[in-house]
Amino acid sequence: MVIRAYQQFYLSDAQQNLAVMFDYAIRSLCYEPNQFFLYFIQSGVAEKFGHANPKYIVGMSGIDLCEHVLQKIGSEVPVVPEVFFVEQGAEFWLGWVLAYYQWYSGLRFSDFQEYGLVPSEILPRYILHEADISKFVTVANKIILTNKMASPTHLQKIRKSRGLTQRQLAELSGVSLRMIQLYEQRQNDINKASGSVIDSLARALCCNFYEVMEINLND
Repeated sequence: MVIRAYQQFYLSDAQQNLAVMFDYAIRSLCYEPNQFFLYFIQSGVAEKFGHANPKYIVGMSGIDLCEHVLQKIGSEVPVVPEVFFVEQGAEFWLGWVLAYYQWYSGLRFSDFQEYGLVPSEILPRYILHEADISKFVTVANKIILTNKMASPTHLQKIRKSRGLTQRQLAELSGVSLRMIQLYEQRQNDINKASGSVIDSLARALCCNFYEVMEINLND
């Protein structure tokens, strides 16, 4: 079961604010969509938004959010005399569906970035704005799962970043070499491993318990 960061009561405001943020950044300030999405994540604003910090989901306008992102990354905030949103087009819809999917899935915006659910994948699917939001959820799930299966597991990435072989990790953690191989090959689901196994791996890798686990869209 997905535990959502905030009640659905706040979702409409959150969607509106993220929609205006992206619309303003892309159309008024002329930022490249993927680049601004990366700035959103790097600034830390995405994390605070995803964790339902009231200041970010309802306490700021979309334009305020955009300017806050730029300030956080050390970029000069352009002076735009007047802003008119004549129509709610693809850029607005981009932020609207990103906010919804983050709330619905419980994933982080950084997970979207890691698994390829980025603006350049979403904007060409603007035709989905005419359909129920569930259609976008299905498409987003497919994008993430496809890229997830094609990428190394978190366990493998962390192990390699520590300069460890699978055998060395087995010796440090007490988890069998074969089990580590099965997790890294996705033949066994690490999310279904016992707490003691995940804890042993995390301790050996000096990382958080959840960092060795994989995102799950099946709940």
